[in-house]
Amino acid sequence: MKITRIETICIAEFSNLLFVRLHTDAGLVGLGETYYTPQATEGLIHEVCAPLLLGHNALDVEWHWRRLYELTHIYGNRGAEMRAISALEVALWDILGQHANLPIYRVLGGASRDKIAIYNTCGGPLYGQGAPAEDRVGATSTRGRYEDLEAFLNRADELALDLRAEGISAMKIWPFDSYATKTNGTHISFADLDRGLEPVKKIRDAVGLDMEIMVEGHGLWKLPAATRIAAALEPYKPMWLEDFVKPDKISTLAQLRRATSIPICGSELALTRYQVADLLEQEAVDIVMTDVTWTGGIAESKLIASMAETHNLPFAAHDCTGPVTLFASIHLAIHCPNTLIQETVRAYYYGFYRDLITVQPQIENGYVYAPEGPGLGTQLRPEIFERSDIRVRESS
Repeated sequence: MKITRIETICIAEFSNLLFVRLHTDAGLVGLGETYYTPQATEGLIHEVCAPLLLGHNALDVEWHWRRLYELTHIYGNRGAEMRAISALEVALWDILGQHANLPIYRVLGGASRDKIAIYNTCGGPLYGQGAPAEDRVGATSTRGRYEDLEAFLNRADELALDLRAEGISAMKIWPFDSYATKTNGTHISFADLDRGLEPVKKIRDAVGLDMEIMVEGHGLWKLPAATRIAAALEPYKPMWLEDFVKPDKISTLAQLRRATSIPICGSELALTRYQVADLLEQEAVDIVMTDVTWTGGIAESKLIASMAETHNLPFAAHDCTGPVTLFASIHLAIHCPNTLIQETVRAYYYGFYRDLITVQPQIENGYVYAPEGPGLGTQLRPEIFERSDIRVRESS
């Protein structure tokens, strides 16, 4: 089954997303996706990756990954190169699943469960989708009740009750980010610390310990400030701290882990098994997180989950980007025995995901269920190719 054509698809409304479609001479079309720097990633796909894939058998997924990895490693492939490889690899798995007439998690070796608990990352309908910063909070939307970023900053108690009413018992927030800019993350005052704790206090006052709270730091803090924040959060029992310091100096992250009783989750910023191996060897994390469409794809993420399992640690897949990444992550979550929980953004799956893909993830009462269609189990909606803001580039 030869690869005959590679398409990249950008939609201006969702300017951080890049979709990839691989066409084969058997008529099967595989769908992939990645997020951030789409024009650079698109260029790499057509300039570097397409010549290595076109004319070759689409079913040789891991061989293609190794060739792409080795031939981009020469230049250093931890950024756009790895996003390009990830998008293509997911599309190859989609083809393999369709060829076998099985969902990807079955092709990986089967299910460890039929559903997995979700948490809600509290972004709004436009969060991270390329909208100007001033439009990301309080944006008008037909699904505006899911402006969860504004809600966690100002009405975290109401938001926790609303999520719990949907059956969701875990939520991720980032209440300290705005204070990092004052000092470039080197320090947080006790006054700002107390203000940052307000959403956490409101959640606990509203629902007690019935809601798990993940606290995200977006890599904004230096170690002393991160340690101060962690100490202040300990009485509120967060489920984890995520990326309070970047994993670029892993021994520093390990210091933070030793300084707090709160589990450390990391990190979608650690790309490929090789960097994750350093996180594990230096005992820097309690929960291993990766992003399927940044770190190398589905097989690479499965390897990372297996590495975590050898250290008796749980695995979680990051997703705050696009619908294909979520579907790929769900397949992994269903398959990997040490999956802890699956990230979702309800503002996305109740919002723009519906405009982009044919089949939506089945999310009910705080769980996402195993997709049952072959391959990924979803496709791009045909009508998106009629949009005036679409750009399609092909290699054949």
